[in-house]
Amino acid sequence: MVTNTLQHKSQPNTMKTLAMGYILIILFGSALLMLPIASKSSEITPFVTALFTATSATCVTGLVVVDTYSYWSLFGQLVILCLIQMGGIGFMTFAIGALTFTDKRIGLRQRGLIQDSLNVPQLGGIVRMTRFILLGSIIIEAAGAALLSIRFIPQMGAAQGIYFAIFHAVSAFCNAGFDLMGYFSPFISFCGYAEDVLVNVVLMVLIVIGGIGFLVWADVFHHGYHLKKMTLHSKIVILTTAVLIVGGIVLFLVFEIGGDVSEGKSVGDNLLWAAFQSIVPRTAGFNSINLTALSSSSILLIIILMVIGGSSGSTAGGIKTSTFAVLLLCMRSEIKQRKHIYCMGRRIDDAVLRRVCCIVIVYLLAIFSATLSICSIESLPLTEVMFEAASAIGTVGLSLGITAQLCSASQIILILLMYVGRVGCLAILLAVTHNTLVSSKMPVENIKVG
Repeated sequence: MVTNTLQHKSQPNTMKTLAMGYILIILFGSALLMLPIASKSSEITPFVTALFTATSATCVTGLVVVDTYSYWSLFGQLVILCLIQMGGIGFMTFAIGALTFTDKRIGLRQRGLIQDSLNVPQLGGIVRMTRFILLGSIIIEAAGAALLSIRFIPQMGAAQGIYFAIFHAVSAFCNAGFDLMGYFSPFISFCGYAEDVLVNVVLMVLIVIGGIGFLVWADVFHHGYHLKKMTLHSKIVILTTAVLIVGGIVLFLVFEIGGDVSEGKSVGDNLLWAAFQSIVPRTAGFNSINLTALSSSSILLIIILMVIGGSSGSTAGGIKTSTFAVLLLCMRSEIKQRKHIYCMGRRIDDAVLRRVCCIVIVYLLAIFSATLSICSIESLPLTEVMFEAASAIGTVGLSLGITAQLCSASQIILILLMYVGRVGCLAILLAVTHNTLVSSKMPVENIKVG
């Protein structure tokens, strides 16, 4: 009991450290991006533009107010790349990971910081997990870069092709959505590679691996593809991810039959763009088609996918696939009039449902509040504003093209959403509130709902 109390009291302190850590990294990145050397024009970048870009990179979002290739110099692009890598893996993972290769002992507080940063359930084996994540990330990103270089080197030359391959491999794995395709045309993303199987498949695989979560990595590493031997968390994440990807492909194809996006394309090309757009909203931010040409149904589907996001303990954002799955399981339990939530022969703790409800409510309130605020400032359609808000808090980076048009006040709202989406709504609430442990029980009284 004493142990639980200590953990309860120490958690807000670690959350404050993580929250402040991201703020300091964002401010440091903003300062670097404001330097004349960071822009191709050699001029000082306005603070809000630098802050927006640094926040988007650190929070692995991908929303931009200026084209990454056209505006930023090589120095500026490398700053963005470093922020993406640090934000995707987690700055505490980098810091503690570096210490693990020295003789310095990792204390209990540092282990607690890694635990909260990675969102893993226990402290045991946390240092070993950190090494696993760092080495695994390097290997996966290097493999992705090697495959992408097969396409980029013939098009751009050796040096430029390798650089582009590394940048996009890191951006895809970290689910960041930043791209350098402004090399061909500003803000085009991967529309020029819509029918390129190699580029699309490599990016999709990197996004899924990065967004599936480090705990699932460990499970797959130890148990291979034997799903029955994995933890309930891994089973739920893998199955939910598969259903969302397949369901997204089917729905996109149904919604866009005979539309501008699918017209004139072969079956294979339609499957390719549908698969790409089914994966990237959770939460990479690339696009291989013109999003403004999609139907309203497809736009709403993308918003839903952006809100769901990736998986817990990953480089992705959103409410997370496991959160979405628990909501569905709760609904099933209520329909079947069960007292508890069951899944695959296991009972899910009631505390998990309370956490799920809190996460979903805070996310939806943040999206609606931001949409309402931006709509009151800007003369823009509701759908476009809500799309941008969902993209920001889901750390996705997809845009219907209005981000660069927003005034500074609206951009600051999106900055706050990106920060909340990366750090986590519960982490921020724990960081700014002081909770006391209440041992007594209040009288029970029922209320009517529904």
